[in-house]
Amino acid sequence: MKYNFDEIIQRRNSNSYKWDSAKDNDVLPMWVADMDFRTAPAVIDALHRRVEHGVFGYTKVPVYYYQATIDWFNRRHNFTINKEWILFTSGVVPALSSVIKALTVPGDKVLVQTPVYNCFFSSIRNDECEMVANKLVYKEGTYSIDFDDLERKAADPRVKLMLLCSPHNPVGRVWKRGELERIGKICLQNNVIVISDEIHCDLVYEGYAHVPFASISEQFLQNSVTCIAPTKTFNLAGIQVANIIAADEEIRRKIDKALNVNEVCEINCFAVEALTAAYNEGEEWLEELKTYLYSNYEYLKDFFTKNLPHLPVTKLEATYLVWIDCRSLKQTSKEISEMLLNKEKLWINEGMMYGAAGEGFIRINIACPRSLLVEGLNRLKVLKQ
Repeated sequence: MKYNFDEIIQRRNSNSYKWDSAKDNDVLPMWVADMDFRTAPAVIDALHRRVEHGVFGYTKVPVYYYQATIDWFNRRHNFTINKEWILFTSGVVPALSSVIKALTVPGDKVLVQTPVYNCFFSSIRNDECEMVANKLVYKEGTYSIDFDDLERKAADPRVKLMLLCSPHNPVGRVWKRGELERIGKICLQNNVIVISDEIHCDLVYEGYAHVPFASISEQFLQNSVTCIAPTKTFNLAGIQVANIIAADEEIRRKIDKALNVNEVCEINCFAVEALTAAYNEGEEWLEELKTYLYSNYEYLKDFFTKNLPHLPVTKLEATYLVWIDCRSLKQTSKEISEMLLNKEKLWINEGMMYGAAGEGFIRINIACPRSLLVEGLNRLKVLKQ
């Protein structure tokens, strides 16, 4: 490989949320979704150039920022985006919160497919809406959609939005075109707008293809909002940058107003250069990253087969977040995660974070050098029956 993903980078004492949140320095963090790899060299070089300028005033977002985004999604995902559809903001979670605020009133309902990214719940709650769960179906190590349940719940006139996680965190699914088409038709029939969180869209493995929801048809494009960012792909969460794609002019106007009300309508000078360099020059790095991540997943699968065969590993089609079925242990996910943290100094995510449908599961972040993965997996041996 051209890029060294085996390199150990000292992140402790760097104000890292992932590494410096634990009081005990012996804790190995495999929880929050950021990677322990340096970002693409092109991004680092671009940031160096910006730092050397030495003046960091208010930033006007240039045309090349928009063009880099447009070119990336056209090239990588066959999704044609017009410049005027793009609204920038500081992150996908602020984007989701602003979109919900823009398109609902307090008391409205928002559909989600559980288990799902925990910030969906807080964004819905903070905007004084009610969460409605369309529970995903777990069978033989993977998840599918209960479309009958989705249809029933979407028919409730109080349901105004559906938050779609695509690819899905934490269950690792890449939704197929046919699945997305069924979701889209149900939502159109019931006047439900689809808000598609596609932050993991670039971390899809061989044999699978991400289909942007809005790219499927003109009707879906006009009845949806897409939230995207380079932050998961290129490990840029601390840079704080995301884009909202809204083709419908009235929907876009409402979102723009909400972004301004929430004061998340600006991005900084480093965000502009990081996104542009990542999308224009980071493709080779990303392809090697995906190869490394998937080999980590295969190592983990083999480890569980040999050492923890009673804990099924969910099939990983995208993301670097592995979902483990621990229900055979007859413990709650909170009990499991607390035991691992207190006894083994291993920090993972408990399944209940992602809704009641996550009970009995844990989530493990494998975006780290292989030696750290091996260390973390060895600490899991305490879960032997």
